[in-house]
Amino acid sequence: MPKQREKAVAANIAQRHNRYTYIKKSVYNDIIDHSKKELPLEACGILSGKNGRCDTAWPMENIERSPNSFAISNKDLQQAFKSITLQKEAFTGIYHSHPTAAPFPSKEDITHHIYPEVVYFIVSLRRRTPLVRCFQIKEYKVYPLKIITV
Repeated sequence: MPKQREKAVAANIAQRHNRYTYIKKSVYNDIIDHSKKELPLEACGILSGKNGRCDTAWPMENIERSPNSFAISNKDLQQAFKSITLQKEAFTGIYHSHPTAAPFPSKEDITHHIYPEVVYFIVSLRRRTPLVRCFQIKEYKVYPLKIITV
């Protein structure tokens, strides 16, 4: 297991058991703003931080350019992982938007999720006020997490 993943696993153990996650208020707002900016397409990105928190947002390009799915290029992902390491943070989360759907993982979200050790934010923009939910997805099971902004 690469060091980045080991750090994320250790930092997120307590969160999984308590069913909550911490995110900086500014980062929470950043992922909403990024999601709005990308409309009508799905936005996507990753999150990093220390001690399991989501302290930094790393907006990514949705290479699928789709309103119903997203993908991040391996090149962009590896570049972000290098930057995260330079900041002495760990990979703590993934986020993406649902422009017209509820903020719950779709079948595709669950099937394609390959980082069970990190949290998974979904921003729904189907209503006037964005709705954000967070989950842990592990072995095709979805666990809702309470979001605590700090």
